[in-house]
Amino acid sequence: MKAYPFLIGSLFVAVLLSHPRPGDAHAFLDHAEPKVGSTVRSPPAALTLTFTEDVEPAFSKIEVADGQGKGLAVGALEHPEAPTLRVSLPALPSGKYQVRWKVVSEDTHETQGTFEFSVEAP
Repeated sequence: MKAYPFLIGSLFVAVLLSHPRPGDAHAFLDHAEPKVGSTVRSPPAALTLTFTEDVEPAFSKIEVADGQGKGLAVGALEHPEAPTLRVSLPALPSGKYQVRWKVVSEDTHETQGTFEFSVEAP
């Protein structure tokens, strides 16, 4: 009978320790403009990515490739707000584009991902 309080206490501590703390978070993509998977009518002048927490631009990058996987020259990485990164884009013809991103959050965790968007033919 005396083992029950110990067991309940141990389970309580295990639950507390397994619960993620704010310092354990990672910066994941919250939203992008153009939107992930979208088709836009006119070529965007810039690509903006907003993350779930603040990112360190010095250790982050955004790459854009065309439908054949050829990398495009994008502008310098801008950091207009703590969780946001932006690059200017060259004049994009119609087609599919892949975005590859890698960021380091302010708590030094690295995350990365890819998504696509398309530019509609005129």
